[in-house]
Amino acid sequence: MLTAGVLGAGHLGKIHLKLLNQSDKYNLVGFYDPDKKTADKTSKDFGFTSFDSIEKLIDAVDVVDIVTPTLSHFECAKLAISKGKHVFIEKPIAKTVAEAEGIIKLAQDKNVKGQVGHVERFNPAFTAVRDKIEHPMFIEAHRLAEFNPRGTDVPVVLDLMIHDLDIILSVVQSKVKSIHASGVSVISETPDITNARIEFENGCVANLTASRISLKNMRKARFFQRDAYISVDFLEKSCEVVKMKDAPKNPDDFALILQNAEGVKKQIYFDNPSVIPNNAILDELNAFADAITNNTTPVVSLEQGTNALRVALQIMDCFKNINTSS
Repeated sequence: MLTAGVLGAGHLGKIHLKLLNQSDKYNLVGFYDPDKKTADKTSKDFGFTSFDSIEKLIDAVDVVDIVTPTLSHFECAKLAISKGKHVFIEKPIAKTVAEAEGIIKLAQDKNVKGQVGHVERFNPAFTAVRDKIEHPMFIEAHRLAEFNPRGTDVPVVLDLMIHDLDIILSVVQSKVKSIHASGVSVISETPDITNARIEFENGCVANLTASRISLKNMRKARFFQRDAYISVDFLEKSCEVVKMKDAPKNPDDFALILQNAEGVKKQIYFDNPSVIPNNAILDELNAFADAITNNTTPVVSLEQGTNALRVALQIMDCFKNINTSS
């Protein structure tokens, strides 16, 4: 069993603490938070051991779970990796691509594992259809959230859209060719609603919208590919798979048949897999433990987390270019 410790006891940090404590793959040693008031309250409320320095916590564990503000991810990871510890880093992996690449190199040099917390990869609705998404050529994603002042210190691209960026990059096996994006700041200093169009070298196009000033929450993605349409509702944990195949010569009376302009007939049928409920955060933490134990590549590698950050920052650069040209 791997010993683990958490850096950061904020909202998400507390969730990680509880789940690591529940997991049968980890032995939770404790946590560190620089805010003594937060540390004392967390220790008192949940009974977890609070360390008085980051170094002491890192020395006491095999795995360091970094759930601190993004600005400190690099320094925390650097400290942990330099001591030969495996690191789980909440998304985004770092503040800049240079920092993220620095983390990758450190992990390679020290021969330790790293995983980035892109939790939607473990959403049961997505995992249910992941193997059915093959060569998508058009993808549409909407991630809308009601306004919450707690999240406005982070750009909406890095807070919300990056989830869908990671999902899309994981299923489109092609390099990004071009990015066009726009964003509007309604209540925050950075854009609150953003739209991005990403073109890939293989011809696939992805259209993403993220908003934190919507009247209702929505987290949906639609994948269109040859003879199939796949919809994933990350919020409702549901999915839909609609496929087409050549229509039989004598279809039954209830068959759904479409005929195109050339006279080709296709039969529509539904292939909806069952969605098995899970705790996605627990699953991602356990998957990281398995990667360490079995010496395999983590589900969301440091390189993949860096790719998602790189594209997110390129989208944000589009805003700067718009403001400069105007």
